[in-house]
Amino acid sequence: MKTYRIARMPGDGIGRNVTDAAWAVLEAAAKGDFKLEGTEFPWSCAFYKQTGAMMPADGIETLRGFDAILLGAVGWPAEVPDSVSLHGLLLPIRKAFVQYANIRPHRLLPGVQGPLKSEGFDIVCIRENTEGEYSGAGGRVHQGTADEVAVETSIFTRTGVERILRFGFEQARKRRGRLASVTKSNAQKYSMVFWDEITHTLAAEYPDVEVSSYHIDAMAARMVMAPESLDVVVASNLFGDILTDLGAAIQGGLGFAASANINPDRSAPSMFEPVHGSAPDIAHLGIANPIAAIWSGAMMLDHLGEAEAARRVMTALEKATAQGIGTVPGRDRTDAITATVLAALD
Repeated sequence: MKTYRIARMPGDGIGRNVTDAAWAVLEAAAKGDFKLEGTEFPWSCAFYKQTGAMMPADGIETLRGFDAILLGAVGWPAEVPDSVSLHGLLLPIRKAFVQYANIRPHRLLPGVQGPLKSEGFDIVCIRENTEGEYSGAGGRVHQGTADEVAVETSIFTRTGVERILRFGFEQARKRRGRLASVTKSNAQKYSMVFWDEITHTLAAEYPDVEVSSYHIDAMAARMVMAPESLDVVVASNLFGDILTDLGAAIQGGLGFAASANINPDRSAPSMFEPVHGSAPDIAHLGIANPIAAIWSGAMMLDHLGEAEAARRVMTALEKATAQGIGTVPGRDRTDAITATVLAALD
């Protein structure tokens, strides 16, 4: 029987609840066809408070031997600044394992009411995940004085831009054959014009894909006014980050926001996580919605090659939400949503 080694990182706050829920569903979906062998790591803001680091010095090498990483949520801003937790754990993992493609699906599950009149949208956002605006290049000088200067430099390489665009083209080819590339090239005349030029060059290699280019502000409006017109959207690290939170909003909220951080050539493990955050305000209430974590787990199964098991998980999620379970924030308890999904899976 095929066994997959999964690194489980519950993280902070509701991360524990949703990771446990997702793991129960994923194990049930295996159905004896394959095995998930989970190893848990306590790396989190709590770990940082104890050790002064978000993960051990050998953390990356420890994770390298796993087939995939399942993450719950990281962050406890009242005690550890978000800039510390992000740059101490998630960004190093994404960069070290070349997880340059962040994938976020946006569609309404049955029974879920979104804020828009339009309900017939099915969007996949592809976000560049390792460079661009989140490269971390820059610094501050003369801190605490009237002459203080802060510089944050975006870095766009031809390799990085071309590979994420090519990934977007390939995803569009597998779906409905439409790709929307998002920049702000009227205002950013170097990096974003560079992105547009590479988009135009690659389009010649994909004559079967209809390519459109949008400015970020126009795309934000389109996702609200005409989301059904979109198929695959590809954007830089910052623009993709913003658009995918907008996508979560139109699909019913962050409780449905699944994501995958993919290493496409599979030379290192990919990481799968809900992107709703650790929600400290409800972490002790047992009402966190595990659907985003379960959906992320389905994406993990699909990436591992277990497409049929992934399909069963998504079908079970859809059956649960069609019954109204997990569709209203805070109404259903985490364990009740999980039990309903497990029953639908059976």
